[in-house]
Amino acid sequence: MSVAARPTDRALLPKAALILVYNAPDGIIAAIGDTVHKIVSPATYPCSLCALTHGAVAMRRAWKQYLAALPHPKRFYHRDAFRRAYPGLDVTLPVILLADGDAAPRVLIDAATLAAQADVAGLIATLEAALAVHPPRR
Repeated sequence: MSVAARPTDRALLPKAALILVYNAPDGIIAAIGDTVHKIVSPATYPCSLCALTHGAVAMRRAWKQYLAALPHPKRFYHRDAFRRAYPGLDVTLPVILLADGDAAPRVLIDAATLAAQADVAGLIATLEAALAVHPPRR
């Protein structure tokens, strides 16, 4: 998984950015535990965003290419760093948000919708639809 953004990075976000929040703790020890959990018991793994977008050790190629092609900056957070950066934002994790200016980030894809995705192709289609319905205000 990607390195989590620091809480101070919130101030550096441009007008519109995607915020992808994993329901996983920060740190290398946690990452190792997550890898083992995904392999040994994938059905009980608590982060559907992680499970969809990452294999055992790296981001899936199709997802990585899709994200690279999007015009929006992306910020990746693990649960703990996200709660520090956005202490007043109460959302169920995992989640994909759109940060747009000074307004509170808007939910593009909630945890239940992420959990319902069968694969990366479905997630990409769902995110495309969400961006079409909720375009950046900029």
